[in-house]
Amino acid sequence: MINTLYLYIISFRLLLTSNNFLMYFNYAYKLKFSILGFLLFFVSLGVSQEKKNYEIRTIAFYNVENLFDIENDSLIHDDDRTPDGKDRWTKERLDLKINHISRVLSEIGSEITNTSPDIIGLCEVENHGVIKSLVTHQNLINKNYEIIHFDSPDERGIDVALLYKPSVFIPGNFKSHRLLLSNEDGYRDYTRDQLVVNGFLEAEEINFIVNHWPSRSGGELRSRPNRLLASKLNKRIIDSLRFLDPDAKIISMGDFNDDPNNDSFKKILKTKGKQQDLEAIDLFNPMEKLFKKGIGSLAYRDKWNLFDQFYISSNLISEDKQAFSFWKVNVFNPSYLTDQNGRYKGYPIRTYAGGSYIGGYSDHYPIYLYLIRHAAP
Repeated sequence: MINTLYLYIISFRLLLTSNNFLMYFNYAYKLKFSILGFLLFFVSLGVSQEKKNYEIRTIAFYNVENLFDIENDSLIHDDDRTPDGKDRWTKERLDLKINHISRVLSEIGSEITNTSPDIIGLCEVENHGVIKSLVTHQNLINKNYEIIHFDSPDERGIDVALLYKPSVFIPGNFKSHRLLLSNEDGYRDYTRDQLVVNGFLEAEEINFIVNHWPSRSGGELRSRPNRLLASKLNKRIIDSLRFLDPDAKIISMGDFNDDPNNDSFKKILKTKGKQQDLEAIDLFNPMEKLFKKGIGSLAYRDKWNLFDQFYISSNLISEDKQAFSFWKVNVFNPSYLTDQNGRYKGYPIRTYAGGSYIGGYSDHYPIYLYLIRHAAP
């Protein structure tokens, strides 16, 4: 497991240019260093500065809140998101949405890497066309993102997708796994698939799962069985990956419509929030720590939820930085993504609110994590 001291060493390296002595002192205090020990540590860090470099890769996920084109598709319920529909969804509004979302994606994680994420999971995209418009926007076109996407049977026509930089990630196998649900009358309830992508991130094999689990429509309790079924499907996928490769590295991401402490995570997937508690086949959920601090990715009735999450296989927690290992996770919530006024002040600024168009971004904040390893000499 990653040693806390080791993480702070990495953090010190990334912050060395700031010349902020108090910041280093606070880190030292948290680690309960003596003043002498801190000074020795700082000196030794400076000596080793020339010897070690790190490669950092960013994985992101974003629920982009109903990214629809303006065409009426007779096979799905997209009538509201058309120029003549209830939402008056015009080309101008779509273009602004694409501009907004592409800007966000271009900035996630850039404070460390100076570039956009290497892997991006998306949900609430209508089709391949709107995703193509997104990755070819001027904010992202020079990143050369490729798209993995399947049309799901969701009644509203919203899907999940994976974007990747081919210079960094080479996909191998990918498949869309169907979640079979029934409504109270016994009829098929159509929802989003779970997308599984296997490939090589800088020659290291990793499996990504992109999720958008059933909503809480009708209430959390009433809708809970559907998310438990989604969790069971996710577990079967993970078990299958491990059957093929017991050492499979797995990163599952998505809008789960559940918090880290809900049964879908704690009882079905049996995720753990503390690295020191992990065993070989456990799943680590780094979002638990954020959730306990009151950090959320969306708000409803003045209550924050952390429905947008990552959880990863325990073999991505390692002190051996010869291979990619988990470093840290966060919610991306710069001020421009937050409503500054009115009824929804402090919430993510969305495209529509209270039935009115306000031209925002999404009702969710994106999330991201860093993978880190020693760079080749």
